[in-house]
Amino acid sequence: MFSHRFACLAAALAMALFGATARAQTTVTSERPASFTLGNGMQVIVIPDHRTPVVTQMVWYKVGSADETPGKSGLAHFLEHLMFKGTNAHPAGEFSKTVLRIGGNENAFTSTDYTGYFQRVPREQLPKMMEFEADRMTGLVLKDENVLPERDVVLEEFNARVANNPEARLNEQIMAALYLNHPYGRPVIGWRQEIEKLDREDALAFYRRFYAPNNATLLVAGDVDLNEVRPLAERTFGQIAPQPAIPPRRMRPQEPVPAASRTVTLADPRVEQTGLRRYYLVPSATTAASGESPALDVLAQLMGNGSNSYLYRALVLDRPLAVTTAASYQGTAVDDTQFTISVSPKPDVEFAAVEQAIDGVIAELAQNRVPAGDLERVKTQLIAEAIYAQDNQATLARWYGAAITTGLSIDDVRSWPDRIRAVTAEQVRAAAQKWLDKRRSVTGYLIKDTTKREEKRS
Repeated sequence: MFSHRFACLAAALAMALFGATARAQTTVTSERPASFTLGNGMQVIVIPDHRTPVVTQMVWYKVGSADETPGKSGLAHFLEHLMFKGTNAHPAGEFSKTVLRIGGNENAFTSTDYTGYFQRVPREQLPKMMEFEADRMTGLVLKDENVLPERDVVLEEFNARVANNPEARLNEQIMAALYLNHPYGRPVIGWRQEIEKLDREDALAFYRRFYAPNNATLLVAGDVDLNEVRPLAERTFGQIAPQPAIPPRRMRPQEPVPAASRTVTLADPRVEQTGLRRYYLVPSATTAASGESPALDVLAQLMGNGSNSYLYRALVLDRPLAVTTAASYQGTAVDDTQFTISVSPKPDVEFAAVEQAIDGVIAELAQNRVPAGDLERVKTQLIAEAIYAQDNQATLARWYGAAITTGLSIDDVRSWPDRIRAVTAEQVRAAAQKWLDKRRSVTGYLIKDTTKREEKRS
């Protein structure tokens, strides 16, 4: 599984929601997806793409790490692994071997808000893929002899991706400091001491609670149409009973209004490049007021994308403070999300100088309107990236899946270019002023731990 790493990619892609736009008007080049709902509450979205005889099937469950019971962190991701352990109808390994034999590929991913499973196969294999996925929605068989070894696999993944990765550890600590009350502060992969205690009963309880058709979305992208997909979906997924205990919307603890900036320092002897990360708590596309989310998209592009970005100019070109700079906005989320700034300082440059430069860029954006040329340039970049990305049917499915499972709609996806085009310089200024308030932030410092080296010298 590439689990939470893939989910971060999907979330980033999802807010580059697709469309094609000329400078004067918006033109959507892809076919409009068809959508219907099965009698048991499962939403089905069909995205036609007839260029090749291939289909991508994705099943997205509206459950992620933020929906776990406190004390059971990592359970959503653990269950993602266990979903490949087989059913009575299809023993462990049969699903994956079938996909491999027909020349397809498959995988799964877990994020804060959703868990997904997908296969990319020749179009004539779609009925078989639906049968497999519908079967494991309710028929999963778990035994201690396959659950406990898989827990060890997850722990090894934790070691490789977090424990032995200083940057990942810093990000983990920043998120924990940014979210004082909301479960987004828990890492998707979980806290190690809680992963170690997860067991078969935990996984089955989570599975029975959340894995149901009325908590899932089926996306089929590729060489198909609505008339083909509907009877297949009704014959497979449509026969599964809904889970009446699933609430119509997710209720989670929310963040208090931030009152003070926070800092986190991580020292590790393996660090070769020091780093500064600053995360701001900002609204997502789901929680934002009208116009705020696209303004944050544009603001992130202005500040941190490419050699013309404001951070790059200020910290790399104008003053020799940094090697790299970046900014991003993760808009696809059920609840309030993050606007992030990343800088890799040059050797011997103090963090204070870097922060002063960052704060100067933000202050300029908060006080003055962005020049018209810069604004038009970054809006064109955002929409152009979305145009080029339409070439991949799996990317289209990820865009829609991430949007739908976090509370957005097909129309929200389709109209994203229009909303980007409509962003004004005043909206960008207001977004910088309102949301890039340091009291809403956590700043993380990644430094090299030289303690052991100094001990050896003494």
